[in-house]
Amino acid sequence: MPTRTDLFQRYKQHILELPDLEETTLKSEPFLLEEDPNKQLTIYYAPFEYINPNAKVVIAGITPGLYQMRQSFEAIRDLADAPDEEALRAVKQRGSFSGPIRKNLVTMLDDLELHHHLGIPTTLDLFGEANHLVQNTAVLPYPVFYKGKNYNGSSPDMLKTDLFRSYVEGGFADEMAVLEDALILPMGINVRRAVETLVDKGIIAPERVVSGFPHPSGGNGHRHRIFAENRESMRRHIAEHFKQHPLK
Repeated sequence: MPTRTDLFQRYKQHILELPDLEETTLKSEPFLLEEDPNKQLTIYYAPFEYINPNAKVVIAGITPGLYQMRQSFEAIRDLADAPDEEALRAVKQRGSFSGPIRKNLVTMLDDLELHHHLGIPTTLDLFGEANHLVQNTAVLPYPVFYKGKNYNGSSPDMLKTDLFRSYVEGGFADEMAVLEDALILPMGINVRRAVETLVDKGIIAPERVVSGFPHPSGGNGHRHRIFAENRESMRRHIAEHFKQHPLK
């Protein structure tokens, strides 16, 4: 796994000089980080390095998709003259869980009353003026594609794929260590399984992890049922966490 430290400096100018943000331009050789021997799994660079050390909650997805990748490149181009940290923070605010998925996510988080515990009117503000309270992230931090399509975490199995091991057990685990007191909300079963492997290894405290949250994608036809089944237990878990770790 490439280290995050110097990647943005390596790619920033190239992002700024791109002629367009079409799919073939984004998923091109200059941005290719890694691929499996059969070239069916590919990992491309996108500027999702920013870590918010003061985050009170972590919203963890599988991997950024093509839409989020394009949004991240647009943010860097729009903020070409801004300090790097400001630009990278804007990427997380604009590109994380962007598109239709964000509406579904906010609806469920508000139903769990997370916004009350964070002292904000709605969790939609986590993508705006309350962005300082959240770390939006992914177990696989850079865009992953399987046979050219957005990778869904299950085919192939994320935990049985050698290409992903260093991202899960290295980069993501290190990120969670920086955010040691933040509540972790894994989006869907595949993210939850990855987080639970780190719990089993003693890397993440089990009480930090809220289980039962479905992936908010509109393509997840089971999300309403799964959410309803786990709603009350997730509400209790969130309330207990912020009772133990109140906002200062």
